[in-house]
Amino acid sequence: MYIQTILKEIDTVLRQVEENQLQDIALQLKKANRIFVIGEGRSGLMAKSFAMRLMHLGATVYVVGETITPSIASRDLLVAISGSGTTKNVVWTAEKSRSLGCSVIAMTTNPESALAEVSTEILHVPAATKYRRENEIKTIQPLGSLFDQCAHIIFDTLCLQFSKLNEVDHTVAFGRHSNLE
Repeated sequence: MYIQTILKEIDTVLRQVEENQLQDIALQLKKANRIFVIGEGRSGLMAKSFAMRLMHLGATVYVVGETITPSIASRDLLVAISGSGTTKNVVWTAEKSRSLGCSVIAMTTNPESALAEVSTEILHVPAATKYRRENEIKTIQPLGSLFDQCAHIIFDTLCLQFSKLNEVDHTVAFGRHSNLE
C-alpha cells in the first residue's frame, strides 16, 4: 500500500516538470566548461549522485566542498539544490558563483526563494519539503523524502538526455565506472 502511494506522489510531482526545460538544461550541461554541484543533507546526496553519473558520462564535474574541488570560473555551471531554496550555504555559493560570471541552475520547490532569486534558471520541483508550507503537495512521507526522490529521478533524466547529446552509450559509461571495487 505504501509503495503505490509513494509512486502516485512522485508521479503527481513529476507530471508538473517540463521535459522541454530538462532538455534545455541538458544542453547547458553539455556547453558548460565544468559543472559544479551543491546541496546539503539528503539534497546534497542527490547532488553527489548526479555528479557521479555525469562523470560516468564524460563531464568534468565537481562537488562543492570536497577537498579536490577547484575554484569556479566564468563559463562554469553550478547546479544548486535546496528544497526550501533557503539553505544558507547553498544560497551563498550560488551568489558567489554568479558574482564570478557563472550560470546557476537552482532545483527547488520554491520559485520565490533566495536561491531562485540569485539563479539564472529555476528548475521548479513542486514537491513537499520538511517545512510543509501551505502551498506544498500533501505527502505521507516524512520530511523532504518526496522532493529528494523526485530530484533523483529528474537528475537521472538529465543524465539520460546529456548522454544522448554527447553520444555516450552504456559501454562508454561503464568504462568510466570505478574499477577499484
